[in-house]
Order: sequence, then structure tokens, then C-alpha cells
Amino acid sequence: MSAMRTPPAGWRQRAERAVERGAALDRLIPRVLLDSPVSAFGARAGTAFGFAWGTLWSTGRVEKRHGLWVFRGMPAWTFGRGGVCVGSCFLTGDREPSERILTHEAVHARQWRRYGLLMPLLYLIAGRDPLRNRFEIEAGLADGNYIPRRAENR
Repeated sequence: MSAMRTPPAGWRQRAERAVERGAALDRLIPRVLLDSPVSAFGARAGTAFGFAWGTLWSTGRVEKRHGLWVFRGMPAWTFGRGGVCVGSCFLTGDREPSERILTHEAVHARQWRRYGLLMPLLYLIAGRDPLRNRFEIEAGLADGNYIPRRAENR
């Protein structure tokens, strides 16, 4: 989650290429690691870590929304950008997350279930630029506040 900005020219084509590169990378991953008991175990491990991290540092309300454990009041250094999804936990600061943000983060939780403990590595490989990161693109750039909603619909 980040401050909404106007995307640069050609962003949509670059985003499509990033998703295609991600699909090509997925074809190299053994099937037993994707959407499997192995990935489900990894997603549960991620959730356990996120829950422990959130419990340790959250000073705000903790609630279950959109299938996510939402930990608010986290110190800024404990999460990236405007928040981070770890397993089925969304760790964020003091602001109340919007329904759109929670919809975006719920997609990340589904990604965790698909990839398990490969998720942090694959996310790192995808890069920090949300307009080129297949996981952010698939979760919805407008819902994640990376682009204005009107830019996504053009």
C-alpha cells in the first residue's frame, strides 16, 4: 500500500509483461510446491510469523476482516510501505484500512496460499516497483492505492 500517484506512460504494457514473466517463472516451479499441502503449510507458517510479529508490536486494534488478521498501530519500521501481508495477517500503522485495501491484501493472502514460503522470495524477485511487481498487479494496483482508479479503467 502506497500513496496514490499517476502512473507513467506505458505502465500497462510493462505490467502485462511482468505478469507474463511471473507465469513463466511459475512453470519452472515443481507442481508439488504450488497450491498444495506444502504451500498450505508455508502459508500457515507465514500466518504464525505474522501473528507473532503483530502481537509483539501492534498497539492498535486487532480484528478479523476479509479473512485477514488486521494488526493496526504497528511501528512504521515493522512493515513496508503502508502495510504488509504475511500469510493471512495484514500488518499496518494507525490508519483504518479501507475496504479496497483489505480486498487487495486478501489477494496477497491467497498468493501466500498458492506459493507458501516461496512467496517472500518470489516477491523479492518481482521487485519493489509495484507497477512491475506481478503480485501487486494481480492484487489490483488501484485497490492497493498504487494508481488512481480511473487509470486502471482506461
